[in-house]
Amino acid sequence: MQPTIDKFLEYLRSVRNASPHTLSNYGNDLEQFRIYLTPPGTETPHVSKIDHQSIREYIGYLHEQGLEKSSIARKLAALRSFFKYCVREGLLKDNPARLVATPKLPKRVPTVLSAEEMSGFLDHLASPQLRATGKPKRKTAEPGAVSFGIVKLEDSLLLRRDRAILELLYAAGLRVSELTGLNLVDVDRKDCVVRVIGKGRKERIVPYGAKASEALNLYWPERDRLLRENHANAAGTEPQAVFLNYAGRRLTQRSVGRIVKKYVRLVNINWDLHPHSLRHAFATHLLADGADLRAIQELLGHQSLSTTQKYTHANMRQLMDIYDKAHPHA
Repeated sequence: MQPTIDKFLEYLRSVRNASPHTLSNYGNDLEQFRIYLTPPGTETPHVSKIDHQSIREYIGYLHEQGLEKSSIARKLAALRSFFKYCVREGLLKDNPARLVATPKLPKRVPTVLSAEEMSGFLDHLASPQLRATGKPKRKTAEPGAVSFGIVKLEDSLLLRRDRAILELLYAAGLRVSELTGLNLVDVDRKDCVVRVIGKGRKERIVPYGAKASEALNLYWPERDRLLRENHANAAGTEPQAVFLNYAGRRLTQRSVGRIVKKYVRLVNINWDLHPHSLRHAFATHLLADGADLRAIQELLGHQSLSTTQKYTHANMRQLMDIYDKAHPHA
């Protein structure tokens, strides 16, 4: 079984253009299944000896271990993909994992900030008040209104880079992996579009607006200065990457997550905001303003329209909240 797993992972990498993250997850999931099938003192069975009953027992074992349904569903998806490959290679006649039901998952509707809240948050990062001193304060305001306190922050590389990151995440609806993977050649400054390499190494072109363009134009000189300051360590820098850390290397996905959390704390807002929240807001606000669902699907890089349709549920929930607050007989 192990040589077959190795060939499958190589197939994913070279033929399906799977990301390193996907390869790691599939490798871990399949290794865990292989270990389950191999008690101490026994040999791993050949793939032809594995039937749907073995997989059902494994899924039951995972339930007993207390794994979340979403994690179990992911592991089952990895097994289905692996055995589908085995059928294609002639190692099996049928895919045994297809007969195993996926755990029923609760439908999760993404929590999305309103357009006013998102604009207020991003516009605050461009405010001159960011250079003023003072402790962040939550100002009293009318119910539902959003107010921002003054924060102490230098208008420097840090702020200009971070503002460009947040503006671009919202303006183009990028996944955080797509943002950190951007190279200079992917950004068309004149036409304000970016070339994005999404899931499955699929390429798409996404426009971005004036606010993101302004933020990027302020960031470019600071980025150049950062590379000059690290010229002595040129071997360790990554001058082709758009977003860099202080060492001149490509910014990581984890760092972007910390950046989002930092600015939410600085403005003293009790939002549970993360990088994907800006992608959610991008799609929901486009839909609310009348954009076609198919067009949003293209902009997001979704393979299936059903994935994009979850934003219609988010939009409907916002309408229901407004109705409940405003209708006199609600």
